[in-house]
Amino acid sequence: MQNSPSTDSWEHSHVFDEGNPLAERNTRWVVIITAIMMVAEIAGGWVFNSMALLADGWHMSSHALALGLSVLAYGAARRFAADARFAFGTWKMEVLAGYTSALLLIMVAGLMLYQSVERLISPSTIHYDQAIAIAIVGLLVNLACAWLLKDGHGHSHGSHHAPDGHEHHSHGHHHDLNLRSAYVHVIADAATSVLAIVALIGGKVWGASWLDPVMGIVGAGLVAVWAVGLLRDSGRVLLDAEMDAPVVAEIREVIDASPVAATISDLHVWRVGKGMYACIVSLVTTADASPDYFKKQLQIHEELVHISVEVNRRLA
Repeated sequence: MQNSPSTDSWEHSHVFDEGNPLAERNTRWVVIITAIMMVAEIAGGWVFNSMALLADGWHMSSHALALGLSVLAYGAARRFAADARFAFGTWKMEVLAGYTSALLLIMVAGLMLYQSVERLISPSTIHYDQAIAIAIVGLLVNLACAWLLKDGHGHSHGSHHAPDGHEHHSHGHHHDLNLRSAYVHVIADAATSVLAIVALIGGKVWGASWLDPVMGIVGAGLVAVWAVGLLRDSGRVLLDAEMDAPVVAEIREVIDASPVAATISDLHVWRVGKGMYACIVSLVTTADASPDYFKKQLQIHEELVHISVEVNRRLA
């Protein structure tokens, strides 16, 4: 009986993202710290009658939930990384967590706005000294959490040399969107803490009690703006709406520059990891060229980790 030829050389792993163990560990610590500070701010705002402080505390409660969701997403993506049901890996679990966190931010902004307007209409006495002290502690905690999460919050632009001697750049955005969502939550907390401190000091020094709810309204606006940005970026990934990514133009450039003339009749590109893309390219050519020929040319762009090429022969 003749053995079937091995397909090992044509097979590859579909685990496209290596995960982010450091971010997962740091985010777990941030959840614990945030939960402790959340309880302190809500209790302090309630006892000392500060709307800005209370709003910051409730704001922080949603962040504790969202940050916990980020930790769960990291764990789930790692646990199911080798599960064959996920055709292109589990990285989008992390993106989904980021999207959900952004929705929570929108809800928090709405709650902050409602409570601040209510307090603006019906002002009440504020215990400034105690509220300022708690707000300052809250700010320090937020800054510490932001420092823990700062790694990985940025763009990565790599470069490499192709066989033709030219340097090719990897323009993909290497954001960890799950980490970015956690980072945005913490920075939003820090911003609202700053606004609370400014409002409370202004109220104590100048008797401008209206500053407390007004700063709550400003904080709600800031949170909403950040949330919309995160919704947009994570939503694009979840919906595979990235055909305007730089790598798409690079694919077209490679095919146009190929020694074997070919025309792209269909092209699909989507993200499967941080700065990693998959693509399906359908080509029409009059030459006798195989899909492997074009795949090798496209592989000069290292962000393309899964390439499928279809070659359609057209009679001259």
